[in-house]
Amino acid sequence: MRTRATIALTTALLATLAACSSSSDDKADTPNSSPTTAAETPNTTPTPPGAIELERVADTYVNLYFGGAGEGAYAFLSKRCRAKADPATYAATVGQAAKDYGPDHPATDVHATVSGDMGRVSYKVKGLPKVDQQGQPWTVEGGAWKYDAC
Repeated sequence: MRTRATIALTTALLATLAACSSSSDDKADTPNSSPTTAAETPNTTPTPPGAIELERVADTYVNLYFGGAGEGAYAFLSKRCRAKADPATYAATVGQAAKDYGPDHPATDVHATVSGDMGRVSYKVKGLPKVDQQGQPWTVEGGAWKYDAC
């Protein structure tokens, strides 16, 4: 009985291995590179976020700013700008902008250019051409884009 079970198990394992190793496309089984060894160290340097991410972040910042979300908008400031802006004063400024203009002023025609950890964003603010931006500076800190126009 034990021999029969061992033979059946061995047959099933061999059939499974044969099914896994056979392929009608031999290229699929060819490794693309040499196997990784434990001694190799993978590249852990993160790629800085690009222009598309910067456009998304700038759009979010504009929505928070005109929406009166001072604390949320403040989180998008670079370390350099946060050092120059008291959180309570900044929140009051953002709150006043929301009162003066209202929240319905999204960024439109957002375009960003990126060079390493620095970026520039140009956009229009719907209904408020006086606050449209050209080449607004942003920087990468901690892997995220931060507003750096202070």
